[in-house]
Amino acid sequence: MPPVIPSRLKVGVDVPWVTSWSQERQGGVGPCPTVDGQMAALQLWKPGVGKPLYSRNHLRRQRDTVRALLCPMCGEATPDGDRWSQTGAFVAAGGLRARGFGKALPADLADDRVLLDCGAIAPLHFRCAQASLQRCPHLSALPNRELKAFPPAWTIVPLYVEARRPVGGTTFGAVSFLQLLGITQDRDPDWRSRLPPV
Repeated sequence: MPPVIPSRLKVGVDVPWVTSWSQERQGGVGPCPTVDGQMAALQLWKPGVGKPLYSRNHLRRQRDTVRALLCPMCGEATPDGDRWSQTGAFVAAGGLRARGFGKALPADLADDRVLLDCGAIAPLHFRCAQASLQRCPHLSALPNRELKAFPPAWTIVPLYVEARRPVGGTTFGAVSFLQLLGITQDRDPDWRSRLPPV
């Protein structure tokens, strides 16, 4: 088998830091510090080796970006005042509760409080967000390319996959990605009118 040659593309410059590479095989579950030692889906760590898989976030690096508010493009910390979401959507807390996220949201968060649902994409530095919009065909094709300032308060929701124990075959939940929700001061008193029909 021929050796795998490191890519000439630079991680964090040409390829987002959070992106998986072809030599970073996923495999198994185990305790992970990104979720305080809970069981989580694991993946090899070889950024820059092989080919970038642009449509796939690396499991550990994704959790690192959300937990530590690292820029998914460059991998550096984002300071207060320089956190921007490209793909986040504003939604009322009640709308998320209606979709099954009730247990993950703070109990004292009013249903009409507006959240910036960033999904699995942590906020970027302004300069990194601008560079991403220019380079990424997916982002440049978005109908709404307006950058949204990330709120000063947030909550994190773990997203789980079903794992199976090798002995006995019982199943349990393991964290795959982390979802990030910015908590704004805005209210949406009409949030119920935007719920999908039951």
